Amino acid sequence: MIFLSQLFKSPIETGAIAPTSKKLSQLIVASANLSNKRCVVELGPGTGVFTREIIKNIPEASEYFSLEINEEFVKETKLNNPKATVYHASAKDIKKYLTKHNQVKSDCIISGLPWGALAEDVQVDLLDEVYDSLEEGGEFLTIALLQGLVFPPGRRFKKAIKEKFRKVEKTKIVWSNIPPGFVYHCIK
Repeated sequence: MIFLSQLFKSPIETGAIAPTSKKLSQLIVASANLSNKRCVVELGPGTGVFTREIIKNIPEASEYFSLEINEEFVKETKLNNPKATVYHASAKDIKKYLTKHNQVKSDCIISGLPWGALAEDVQVDLLDEVYDSLEEGGEFLTIALLQGLVFPPGRRFKKAIKEKFRKVEKTKIVWSNIPPGFVYHCIK
């Protein structure tokens, strides 16, 4: 219910009608191969569905934190994942929080941000921050909703990641997600 109330309050920031399904959350985490990651950053955890899977799969010695702009989602993610470090902050602040965690760069950034709902300038700024915060060979994984492929912001995002990253792969579609979605797996 919290998801719908936040969607009505702030549709662009929320970006979806329901939390990501467990199946899509498991797919993004499996695609990230967290067993060998040293520093994982999560952007836009929403209610913490990805967070739960990340915490289950990340090595204990790895650094992990997430940034969420919606204060209600921060509370919900912390409630659902007491072991998670969740900051009420914008994804634009990645470098600030990397520094706070004594890290220069991340080797894995997992995003639940609604890229297909963002204005072009916001997409560009956030994508630049993500790219600059990744080490060479670092991985950026984000979900995309199927309908985003037909709307201009979703097409623009797909083009931007293909221009920016050395390698971009698309996973299979998870049809049981509402709406159906998939994962972009990008390597710097």
